[in-house]
Order: sequence, then structure tokens, then C-alpha cells
Amino acid sequence: MRRATLGGRSISSRRGFLELGGVALAGAVMLLAGCDAPSSSGGATTSFKGIDITGAEYARALSLTDQNGQPRTLADFKGKVTVVFFGFTQCPDVCPMTMAELAQVKTSLGKDGERVQGVFVTVDPERDTAAVLKTYMSGFDPSFVALHGSPEEIAATAKEFKVFYAKVPGKTEGSYSVDHTAGSYVFDARGKVRLFIRYGGGAEALAADLKTLLAAG
Repeated sequence: MRRATLGGRSISSRRGFLELGGVALAGAVMLLAGCDAPSSSGGATTSFKGIDITGAEYARALSLTDQNGQPRTLADFKGKVTVVFFGFTQCPDVCPMTMAELAQVKTSLGKDGERVQGVFVTVDPERDTAAVLKTYMSGFDPSFVALHGSPEEIAATAKEFKVFYAKVPGKTEGSYSVDHTAGSYVFDARGKVRLFIRYGGGAEALAADLKTLLAAG
């Protein structure tokens, strides 16, 4: 298994050559855990730390079920700056680091943090049941929403977001991990996708971008 380094952290991947190739793909300067990168469609002139994908013709629809059994769509989160991340609860590093960082940033924003919504979409629907996701989210922020669905629903949602994921066989029979896109999508308060945040960018950069979008309303 190969390992790639991003932001001083080590990320395991069986497809290291795609991690490096993703840096040049479509001009998007990012590194993904075992996948290629979503391209930017251009966008507004606002200066962001993350990758500006304002006006992108993807990441426009999402319809899954949350950890409490409630159906959810992107429209439910309008009025808040929403950060959507695809991962799985048994992920050893990228996923918990990403969610913990988002929780940290939300807290650092004080009162404005109440207008930040974290959304976790599982790419491991076989193991990530509603109960598992509920417990997992409670370790980060009680307001965070975790979404799941059938394998077909997850595949369709990932395709809409240009998110890559694939099972990787484990060392024991029947065990596996999941390679997946290591980055987050940020939506403004109007529900429009604005940014792709590459993994490893740091809490300070994320906080700056969220502040910019919160100020814009």
C-alpha cells in the first residue's frame, strides 16, 4: 500500500499515482485520497483559501436520510453555510480529522458558528447504519447531520458531487476499507455550492472562508 503526504499528514492509498495526477487534473491544485479531482467551473472574484467552484454544474442535489430517520435535501440547510463531506465511520484518519476540524472552526466562530452546518455523507452504507452514524456524530458536534441511504442512492449522490469511492480489501477475509475523495464542499446560505476545500488546508484557512461566506449572507 502506498502512502502520500498532505499538509504534513500521511494518507494511505492503493492508488498513489492518481493522488499525484489529481494535482494537475483540470487545473485543480488539490490532493485526494485515492481519486481524481472535481474541476472548477470558474466563479466569483472573491478571494478564497479553498478552491472556488462557484457556478459549478455539479453538487447541486442531495436526497438522503439522516441519523434520526428524517429525509434530507440541500434545501433543508438554506440559511446556513453548509460543509458537506463524504467519508465513513471506520476511516482511521482523514474523516475524523476533517470532522473534528470543522467542529473546532464552528466553535471558534462564536455566535456566527450557529449558522454553520456540518453534513457527513457515508460512502459505506453497509456498515454505517443510522445508529452508528448517530454515535459517530455525537463525538464531534451534536448539530452535525450524518446522511445514509441504499448503495444505489449513495452512488448516485457521489456521482452528482464528483466524489470517488471504492472498497479496498482488508487483511482478513471479509474486512475492507474505503478509498474516497478527501475534501469538503461548502455551500453558501442560499444553498449554492461555492468551494471545494482540500484536505490538509488547516482550520485557519477554513475559518477564513466560512467567515467570508457568512458575511455575504
